[in-house]
Amino acid sequence: MRDVTHDVPALHRRSFLKYTGALGAAAAVSASLSACSSGPESTNDTGGGGGGANRTLTAVIGYGNDGSWDPTQTASAFCMAANNHIYEGLLDTDPISREPYAALATEVPKDPNSTSWKFTLRAGAKFHDGKPVTADDVVFVFDRILDPDTQTLAKGFFASWLKEVRKIDAQNVELVLKFPFPDGLSRLTLAKIMPKHVFSRPGAWDDAIKGKAIGSGPYRQTAHHPKSNTTFEAFDGYNGPRKPAFAKMNWLTIVDAAPRVAKISGSSAGAQIADNIPYANIGQLESSGLTVAGGAGMNNLFLMFNTQHKPFDDVRVRQALRYAIDTEKMVEVALKGHGKPSSSFLDESNPSYRRAKTVYDYDPDKAKALLREAGVSGLSIDILAVNVSWIVDCLPTIKSSWDAIGVKTTLSPQETTAVFTKLDQKQDYQVVAAASNPNQFGLDADLIMHYNYGPENLWMQYTRWASDPVAKQLFKDMDRATREPDPEKKKAIVQDYIDVVAEQAVLYPVVHNELMTAWDPKRLSGIRAQPYPGINLLQAKWA
Repeated sequence: MRDVTHDVPALHRRSFLKYTGALGAAAAVSASLSACSSGPESTNDTGGGGGGANRTLTAVIGYGNDGSWDPTQTASAFCMAANNHIYEGLLDTDPISREPYAALATEVPKDPNSTSWKFTLRAGAKFHDGKPVTADDVVFVFDRILDPDTQTLAKGFFASWLKEVRKIDAQNVELVLKFPFPDGLSRLTLAKIMPKHVFSRPGAWDDAIKGKAIGSGPYRQTAHHPKSNTTFEAFDGYNGPRKPAFAKMNWLTIVDAAPRVAKISGSSAGAQIADNIPYANIGQLESSGLTVAGGAGMNNLFLMFNTQHKPFDDVRVRQALRYAIDTEKMVEVALKGHGKPSSSFLDESNPSYRRAKTVYDYDPDKAKALLREAGVSGLSIDILAVNVSWIVDCLPTIKSSWDAIGVKTTLSPQETTAVFTKLDQKQDYQVVAAASNPNQFGLDADLIMHYNYGPENLWMQYTRWASDPVAKQLFKDMDRATREPDPEKKKAIVQDYIDVVAEQAVLYPVVHNELMTAWDPKRLSGIRAQPYPGINLLQAKWA
């Protein structure tokens, strides 16, 4: 799953579904886009195996392409990955290290601790429709993000520290910060610069949600078929730092594991790269000559409790159910060793990681004792879960673990859209099991924690926990960490409040796992497996 932020007021159901990528985009895209959307469907090969400079790179993405494509709203894995090739920020970040580099801007500010960052736009930068990129376009996007009356996902990444964005002249802008916030430099990649002359038109943001994408990046979108594929071609007018290496690209969306693996397998493989490779297929693909590599990061299976549904208002019950899970067995059986039981909200490779004071090592006796202490017996739980393949593989371990301590457990995996529609409609539930990876947005712990916790955050609305006194103090500590200028003091505050998050176990990871990418090294070079969904081909090329 994917979602929310810091200080984002409650959203209407449709708005939330749009920006989380949970709302299907069955409707036709705008006339200008649909006019060119007669490209190949995902069932067709597109010349990926042929020779010549104009051959097509075919990629398989294990996530839907029918979520929101609006860069200020989306958390869809497919759409975010595609947008990184279509759009640019003032700065963008390396897909692995997440170090910022100059994209639309000519350089990275020399003083990250300044409360004024000035940027000059790249001379000759153009949008895909041929119009020049100007300071007006930059201000247009940031005004939308910071608008108190417009709720976007991106607002939560900027509103706490960014005061305003000013136009200096046609090629220069100034970002004015509320206080020094060096982490903000890497977050600028989350503010993709969009053409004001296109997206200020009536209905244009709805078009963006449905798939209309016009940026200044190295690739322009040529066709978009929701639930099937999206195609791209190199943008001749691009003059930025990461030149397009592929004349054409066809990204297929294949959510089901078996056909996704089949598309990249064997002598008749129709694709050269695929993400979200099932662990069970790694050996098969490697034996056929493909490279399969993993990225370990924040990708996790989490449990989320409805704290207004008794007995989950009692922290002892939440803790009991966490201690009861045989996480080592889950890693061994479901993840084939490609993961670790969580020992913090953050994964162990995060720079701010510290082992939490409360770690839920497998302890069924302790789980039973906590339930007795809470006066709970005869508990029955229905786990509302997303049907992401690796999550479904993990669910039987949770059920057998809870059954073993006398908690009758039922598994109810459903389409992701169905799960989050129920949550957004405030329907009753007991426990949700889903996947999350805040690394889609960045690595800094402040961003990651605010993505899940915050007084008006949607996740906290789902848990019904925000009014709890412990939660109120947590949110104050989180805000204090955001404003702390000293990096080491900030890290210590974050680590301390993560201890509270661990102890409360309201929304918390069970395991962190690797995400696997497979590609044909005879055809592609420069590929790096990333620890979050999707692919990044900005430094790749034909072998």
